[in-house]
Amino acid sequence: MTTYQMNFNQDFTSLSVLSPTGLRLFSITSQDKVEEIFAKDNTEQIRIVERLFNSSLVVLVTAQKPNCLKMLHFKKKQDICNCFYPSEILCVRMNRQRLIVCLAESIHIHDIRDMKILHSIENIAPNEQGLCALSLNSHLAFPVCQTSGELRIFNASKLRTGMTIRAHDTSLSALAFSPSGALLATASERGTVIRVFCVKNGQRVQEFRRGVSCVRIASLVFSASGDFLCASSNTETIHVFKIDARAVETVELKAIADVAAKSENSAKESAASAAAEESSRPVATWGGMFSKAVSSLLLPTQVSEVLAQDRSFATVQLAQGGLKHICALTRVQKEPRLLIACEDGFLYVHEFPADRGGSCKLLSVHDLRGALEDVIELELSESLQRSQIKPSNPSTLTQPSLTMLKSCAASVLIENPDPMQDNSYASILKGDQADAMSDSAKFRKLCDAIDTPTKLYDERQFPPVAITAKD
Repeated sequence: MTTYQMNFNQDFTSLSVLSPTGLRLFSITSQDKVEEIFAKDNTEQIRIVERLFNSSLVVLVTAQKPNCLKMLHFKKKQDICNCFYPSEILCVRMNRQRLIVCLAESIHIHDIRDMKILHSIENIAPNEQGLCALSLNSHLAFPVCQTSGELRIFNASKLRTGMTIRAHDTSLSALAFSPSGALLATASERGTVIRVFCVKNGQRVQEFRRGVSCVRIASLVFSASGDFLCASSNTETIHVFKIDARAVETVELKAIADVAAKSENSAKESAASAAAEESSRPVATWGGMFSKAVSSLLLPTQVSEVLAQDRSFATVQLAQGGLKHICALTRVQKEPRLLIACEDGFLYVHEFPADRGGSCKLLSVHDLRGALEDVIELELSESLQRSQIKPSNPSTLTQPSLTMLKSCAASVLIENPDPMQDNSYASILKGDQADAMSDSAKFRKLCDAIDTPTKLYDERQFPPVAITAKD
């Protein structure tokens, strides 16, 4: 079976599909419409693909040149820059300020506006998986130990080293920041427990129990609102956990109290003279007592909630385990949706009941394996949704039965066509292009009208589209 490498962009509005034969980019505009916006042959043996939000900028790393990062303007089919590194590139992360390149023993931080290297973190613990996470406000997290789940937070915006957190006893397998950058979710190589930490003080906020068997976490992602956390593994179940807002507030108040206590101690100590050193010690003690007092007021009533191993809020029962699934919790046409991109080349769109939790109903399936005209968009009938979501014995729902399900769903559309609406790609291509013009399409059209700028940063387009730089 051909394996497809699926990857969402930073705001889950786009999906890249990489196969041994080609690379394709899709725009997710609705639950029943996935629009192909770019395709190219995989003659260079592409290994890594990252798109910057909804811009025309894509970063590629190939097997032919594993130490070279290529930034491409895919609408103009023009290379922007090529950056070279001392060893193989394992991971690339981007936001609107920074581009992070992770190697096995070093991490390089670029200013994404001109691709200059601002800082390099050298001699880190061997990170053969290239594990790292970058928040939208440029907090960077990466493991610092091979034998334990210890990680470090680095401020990539101010280029300052932050705190070290011992998140797990065994080595890490997944990291994810919340959209605000205030929370960091972690999972170890065992995959049984998922923990959430406060970035300000490193204190644990919540702990979730995924299961009792050891698994490999394939995807760990917060919702766009930061209220939920989704985890997928090599099992048949995808878990969605609910973040406790009160626990987050409690830990943040504790962080403020600690900062206030430290500031008070620092001010008292700096004002005291050497002769009065003995008398100034009780003041420091009072500061510590203040911090402990605040902690005792805030934490006891909620400590069980903060540190308890909470169970999942919502779940999705997959047809088959053993496959890698990448998830996204986002809003599609203002409705909460759980998107699941599987390495079999299919995109599954589920309803996400944010108000009540429980089982997530399957709404549509998109086949992203073939050429544009071969894409199948399925709308499952209610009976088929129930058979998919709530099988009497999930372990017996194998790949052949999934194929049968897809065939039945396709036949439903053929036997019961809707004359009022045609969501096929042929109708989209032949239809009114003006109606299909989204904000991102207008932005891309604007980018195409811009000539190559004379400087690397152009206010009309972020980032710009010219200059070749090698480093």
